Amino acid sequence: MTHARRSPWSWIPTLYIAEGLPYFAVNTLAVLMYTRLGVPNAEMAFYTGWLYLPWVIKPFWSPFVDLLSTKRRWVIAMQLLLAVSMAAVAFALPVPFYFAATLAAFWLMAFCSATHDIAADGYYMLALTHHQQAAYVGLRSTFYRIASVIGQGALVVVAGIFERTTGDIPMAWSLVFAILSALFLALGIYHSWSMPRVERAVESSPTVGEIVRGFGETFSTFFAKRHIGTALAFMLLYRFPEAMLSKLVQPFLVHAREVGGLGLSTGQVGIVNGTVGVIGLLAGGILGGVAISRDGLKRWLWPMALALTVPCGFYCYLAMVQPTDFLLISIGIFVEQFGYGFGFAAFMLYLIYFSEGPLKTSHYAFCTAFMALGMMLPGMAAGWIHEQLESVHIFSSTGPQGYTNFFWWVMLCCIPTFIVCALVHVDPDFGRKRPAKK
Repeated sequence: MTHARRSPWSWIPTLYIAEGLPYFAVNTLAVLMYTRLGVPNAEMAFYTGWLYLPWVIKPFWSPFVDLLSTKRRWVIAMQLLLAVSMAAVAFALPVPFYFAATLAAFWLMAFCSATHDIAADGYYMLALTHHQQAAYVGLRSTFYRIASVIGQGALVVVAGIFERTTGDIPMAWSLVFAILSALFLALGIYHSWSMPRVERAVESSPTVGEIVRGFGETFSTFFAKRHIGTALAFMLLYRFPEAMLSKLVQPFLVHAREVGGLGLSTGQVGIVNGTVGVIGLLAGGILGGVAISRDGLKRWLWPMALALTVPCGFYCYLAMVQPTDFLLISIGIFVEQFGYGFGFAAFMLYLIYFSEGPLKTSHYAFCTAFMALGMMLPGMAAGWIHEQLESVHIFSSTGPQGYTNFFWWVMLCCIPTFIVCALVHVDPDFGRKRPAKK
C-alpha cells in the first residue's frame, strides 16, 4: 500500500474534531437542550440514555465497515449524514411534536457518530505508517479534546447568548444545531479533498462469510478469557456513581433554586461544566497516566477509585446549601472532574490489560461496548430515581429534596465500585514503565 504524500496535518485535526463533536452533541447538548425546554428529568434521562446504544453495539457492525466500500468513503458519508441529522434537529425544534422528532434525529446522529468512529480510527491506521501513528497520536488526542471543549463549552455558551438575545429557547437551540450542520457539511466537503485515497480495491476485502467467522472467533475467545465474570462486573460497575451523576448534573445546574437546582444560566453552564470541568478532567487524566506509568495499575487502582467516587460528594453539599458563589461552584466541579479524570485512567488501562492477546484490537472493542453499557443503563434510570426521591424528606422537613436525596444516592452507588475493585485481578507489573535496556 502506498501512503499518501499529503501532510497528516491537513486532515488529522479536522477528522478528530469531527469524531468528537457529534458524541458530545448527542450525550451533552441533547441533555441540556431538553432540560432547558422543560422536559422532566425522568423522560430526559431515559430517552437520552438510549442514545448510548450505538456505541454499545458498534462491535457488531464494525466488521462490515471493512467489507463495504472504503473507510474514507464511510467517513465522508457519515459526516454528510451527520449534517443532515443536525439540520433535522434544528428544523424539528419549533414544531409541536419536537420531542419525538428531535429524538429520531439524535438516533440518526448517534448511529452515524458511532460508525464514523469506526471508520475514522481505521482510516488513521491505514493512512499512516506505524511510526507516523505513534508520532501523531498526541495530535489526534489533542483535537478530540478540543472537540470536547467546543461541544460541552463553546456551543453551550453560544446557546446561552442566543437564548438571551432572542428570548426564544427553541430558536436558540435551532440556531446552534444549524451551525453544527453547516460545519459538518463543510467538513465532509473538505475531507473529500484532504483525506488521501490509501485503501486497496474493494475486491480484495474479506467476504461476508469470513467476516462472520472472524466475529464468531472474537466473540467466543473474549468470553472464554480468565476472570471474565469479575472483568465484566468491573467494566459495568466501576463508573456506576458517575453514570448516575452525569445525567442529572446539567439539569441540577440550570433548574431553578425553588425546585432544588442552582439556577445557573445556559452560558454559565457552558463555562463551568464545559470549560472548567473539561480542563479538570484532562488534567486528572494526564496525572493519572503519569502515576500508573511510574508504579503500575495495581498500585494505583484503589487511590484512583477513591478519586473517582469521593468528590461526587461535593454535589451533596451543593444541593443542600445551594450556594450562589459562581467561583465556589466552579472550583467544586473542577475538583470533581479532576478526580473523575484521575480515576478514569485506571479504568481505561484496565480495558487495555484485559484485551491483551492475539485479538486485542477486537477484544478491546468489546470492552468499550461494555464500558458504554455501564454508562447507558444507570443513566436511563437516573431521572426516574430522582423523581421517586423528591417526596422523601431525610435531611429537611421542608423544601425540595429531590437533588439532595439523589446525590446522596449517588454516594451509595460508590459501594459497587469498591466491591469490583476488591474482586478484580490485575498483574502488579502491568502499566509500569520498564527501564530501558543498556
